[in-house]
Formats: sequence, structure tokens, C-alpha cells
Amino acid sequence: MKFKKPRFWMQWIRRFCQLVFFVLFIILAWNLHFLDEGNSTGIYKIFFHLDPLIFLLTLLSTWTLAGLSLLCISTVIITFLLGRVFCGWFCPFGTLHTFFTWLAQSGKKKKEYQNRTSAHRVKYFILFAMLGMSLFGGHWFGIFDPFSFFYRALSTGIFPAFHIAIEESSTAIYKEDPKILGFPITKISEPIYQKLRTHVLKMSQKTFYTEGTIITFTLLLVIGLNFVRPRFWCRYMCPLGGLLGLISQKPLLRLKNDESTCINCRQCSKACPAGAQPDQRGNWLPTECFVCWNCVASCRSDSISFQFQIPGKKAIATGKLDYPRRTVLTAMATGTVGLLGFRVAPQSKQGQPFPETLIRPPGSRNEREFLQRCIQCGACMRVCPTNAIQPAGIEGGWEALWTPKLVPKIGYCLYSCNMCGQVCPTQAIQPIPLLEKQKTKIGLATFDKGRCIPYSYGRECLVCEEHCPLSPKAIYLVERDVTLRDGRVVKIKQPEVDPNLCIGCGFCEWSCVFQDKAAIRVTTANESRNTKNQPILVFEDTYPTGTENNSSQSPY
Repeated sequence: MKFKKPRFWMQWIRRFCQLVFFVLFIILAWNLHFLDEGNSTGIYKIFFHLDPLIFLLTLLSTWTLAGLSLLCISTVIITFLLGRVFCGWFCPFGTLHTFFTWLAQSGKKKKEYQNRTSAHRVKYFILFAMLGMSLFGGHWFGIFDPFSFFYRALSTGIFPAFHIAIEESSTAIYKEDPKILGFPITKISEPIYQKLRTHVLKMSQKTFYTEGTIITFTLLLVIGLNFVRPRFWCRYMCPLGGLLGLISQKPLLRLKNDESTCINCRQCSKACPAGAQPDQRGNWLPTECFVCWNCVASCRSDSISFQFQIPGKKAIATGKLDYPRRTVLTAMATGTVGLLGFRVAPQSKQGQPFPETLIRPPGSRNEREFLQRCIQCGACMRVCPTNAIQPAGIEGGWEALWTPKLVPKIGYCLYSCNMCGQVCPTQAIQPIPLLEKQKTKIGLATFDKGRCIPYSYGRECLVCEEHCPLSPKAIYLVERDVTLRDGRVVKIKQPEVDPNLCIGCGFCEWSCVFQDKAAIRVTTANESRNTKNQPILVFEDTYPTGTENNSSQSPY
């Protein structure tokens, strides 16, 4: 069953598919920020659900199917039948690398033959290292997973930079009001800005991320490697590509090089972005081939074609995966040792919050299980309407790198929102109902009475109490006598925190009049998910009187 040419038509179909899925990925990632409460979130997680690497390693690290999607089976079946078409036709990250590979090669004559090298083993090494880590309960592959990598960079770097560029360039043009031949540029720029502001930015505020610069730099670095070798990431580093390579060792769709017509010009080898060796008869590598059709289009003698392997007919010979078992064991051992290196850090001590500012979003599982599920994709950060959820640095240990944390000084957890749990593709943040979320404690607010205005400066300030969203409020006012410098005694309302009511949303810290260091700050104390981090236990009587009956009710 042979595909006939025009030689370029399959290339253009492939490019069209790449463009469609790339645009879909960008649109879904962009629109997630504007998702309203109650809207279906399934379509926004579809790319993560198609990723068998996420499914496999999360399953191995948690030993449960809860929160996982079986949609990835379709990717496995397609790969088993057709080879790595997912990498060449559908993966949006692969499309990005295809574009920059084309950019790097445009205008240049292809001189190098693309063959397999020992560097092709690196992606399998990363895959098996992550596999070894997952078998012992580690889950760090989100750093390398292509969907998580790309989505994280878009959410924390590319999209915020795009928003800032529009806002600041439009503002600069508006202020300067430049003219060309007496015609004001603002008559063109302002209508465009208003359209973008209304329909693209949708009147949203600019967002900022603590690790956004580093995350974006890693993306630019990986993109730049395409100028060293075509599709460098896909060829040498992508663990998902490694997994799909293992599945596609004997696909039904295979490349045939007709010996009777081949003139050994090796143009197919130069055109191959994967180093799959289409010029070597019987040694074509289905584990590396993206099925991009470049080799077929470049063949001058029409000797190369993709054919289905018909059962019962002579098999079309292929090359074998070059990855010794000893290297597999070495990679898995490396992953296990790496996990042990993560776990010797004090942050990994079970039940111990470290540091106190590592506040997880509401619905987060206990820390160990949370890290076994989180793929560092940044979806929760993108959907957060107040910009409160930020990528963590290494304050929670290397295992927690780029996982989500709440930073109240940047934004607060909106009382009427539970979207972070709705969009999490692995349920590291559980999709809890809104009423349950409003009772979930993620931390506890504490006053710094050396900075709080009513305590230190003898003046009234009610900002934190006014902004507390709870009813009854977790921050209440107590009127006390305060002696001023001149000896006068005045009554000042001083705020206090009710630990039974405070859920740690951070609205008080965000709204504090001190912009440098808030006089009221939220830490992880009393979080619902960690019973070992609840120093302020709940009294049956909120305000015990000290009588014999009440004193017997002390939870301590």
C-alpha cells in the first residue's frame, strides 16, 4: 500500500496540522486566565491528558488512577501504529522547534548529513532517570515534560511580557503624541489599543511572576539550541519523545528506500530533522523519525516512500533502538540517587512546614502527595485572577522547584474563586466545591505589632479589618487605652486575629498600608492539609472564661 506523490502535499498537510494544534494550544493557554467560575475546564486540560508521560509517571509515583485521564491511550495507539507522528504533527512544542529550525536553516545550504549519534541517548537517559525517581515516589519530570515546559513559560513569562509590551508601548505613544507629516499617530494606535484591551486583554490587569525571568530564559535557551542542531530538544532531550520512541520500535507505517532507483545522493539525510537515517536501507530509525515527510519530499529519484507493513508480507527492515540495558539501570539509579538528594533537605521532613511562607493553594494535598502529582505546568498560576499564585524557587527544596505557592504581598486568594483546583490536570490541587474551599485554611494571619500602626504609632488604621472577606470577620477590633507622648490617654481600636475563623487568604497582607513589609503577614500555620502544622487548636468555646468547666476543654 504505497502513498503516491506529488512529493510536497503530505508536508503541507503536516504543516497545517502543526499550525492548528499550535494555535489551539496558545488560545487555550491564553483564555484560561479569563475563565469564569462554573465554566467547564476539560478542554483546557486536553493536551496534558493526551500526554502518556504525565499519566505513566504520576501513576508510578502515587500508585493510583485518581485524577488521571485515560485519553493518553489514544496517543499510545497512534504511536504504536504510525510511529512518532505525535511529535511531528501534533505537539505544539515540537512545532515551535520546527519553526526555529527552519529559521536557522533558511538561506543556508544544508551540508551536514543527519545520522544517529550517542547524544540521541540523552532523552532516554532523562526518561529512565525520571522513571526511577517516580518508582520511589518522586515526581520531578514536569521540569522536562514538553507540555509543562511550554505552558509554564507561556504563563509566567511570554504572556505577561506580551501584556506589558502592549500597555507600555501604547502609554508611551499616548504621552508623547508623535506625528508623521502632521498626522498624530495616536489616531491609529489608540483604536488598536482599545480593541486589544477589550477583546484580547479583556480589561485584565498586568501579571508578574517571581521566577518568570528564569523560566523564560530556559525556554529561549532551548529554542536557541535549534541553531546548533535541527530540533535539538526533540532529538536529544525530550523525555516524552523518548517514551514515544520506545513505543514506536516496530510501527505499521514504515519508510522504504527502493534500492533499484536510489542514486545515493543522501539528500534525504540532509533534510531529516531527527537524524533517523532515511538514507540507510534497513537501518531507518522509527524510534527517532517524526514522520515529517521531509525525506520523501527531498528525494530526487522518488525512491523513498512510507508504506504500511502488511501482515504476511516481507517485513520492511528497520534499525534498532541503541540503548543498552546497563545504561537503563544506570539512568534509573541516577534518578533514585537524585531523589535521595532531594529528600535529605530539611524541607522534606514529613509534616514539617519549611519554610513558613510556602503557602499552597486551597485544595492542595499534603505536601508529599502534592509533590508526587504536581507537574509544574503553571495552569493554576495562569487561571488565578489576582496573580497570587507564583512559581516557587528552591525555598521548598529542589523537589518543589516551580511548584505553585501563594504570595499574599503580590495577590490574595479570592474568597469567591476555586478555579486553581478546577484546572489542575493531575489533581495535585483538588477540585473542591466553593463552599468547602471557603472553609479550607491555607495559613494564618499574624500581626507584627512593632509595625502595626494602632499598636506602634497610636493612630487608628482599619484597613485589614475592612478587607477581611469573611463573615463574621476573622479580624476584629478591640478598643484599648493608649498613652501618647504628651501623656494624653486616648482610645484606639486595635485589630486582632481570630484563629478559629482565619483561613489565610492573604487579603489583609495584600491590603496593608505598608508596601515594603506588611504589618500583618500570613504563614502556613493552621493549614487544613497538615495536622502537624496546627498550633492554634480550636476551642469548643471560642473565648474560654477560665472557669473549671471551660478549662477542662483546653485542646492542649
